[in-house]
Amino acid sequence: MICHDCQSALPDLLLDPAAPSNAAAREHMISCADCRGEFESLQATMTLLDTWKAPEPSPYFDQRLAVLLREEQAKAPAGLLERLRSRLLFNTGRQFRPALAGALALVLLIGGGAFANLSGILSGNPEASPAVTDLQVLDKNDQALQTVELLLQEENPNDEAPAIPAS
Repeated sequence: MICHDCQSALPDLLLDPAAPSNAAAREHMISCADCRGEFESLQATMTLLDTWKAPEPSPYFDQRLAVLLREEQAKAPAGLLERLRSRLLFNTGRQFRPALAGALALVLLIGGGAFANLSGILSGNPEASPAVTDLQVLDKNDQALQTVELLLQEENPNDEAPAIPAS
């Protein structure tokens, strides 16, 4: 076992040292002083936490809390923006979920429609048959190849290449 794996197993070893799944970590700590020191440090921390006692609340805590609550309730309502901000920050969002789902569906419909319209425009003539569009693509490729061959002929004038018929 490597130290990284052992250190990730230390909390389990601390809470249940006799568990069979912690045997590899116990074996590793026998040979590794760093991991053993880390485990002892965790044990000391847990012992210190066990001795800590929570302080008792003040006898007037409930009364002061009730006064603060009444003061907050008596305050003038916040402005529209402040109410909207607090609703967005501190709300679970359950009442916004249907509206959000509808807005998302609308965005998907608009985006899909725009994409379908653009794909028809990008493909050239949307009314043309697939055979016609394939022939147009082949013609464009042929024109590009002829242009490349002309450029290569201009670079190497000594090469005798056959003349390319113009179309």
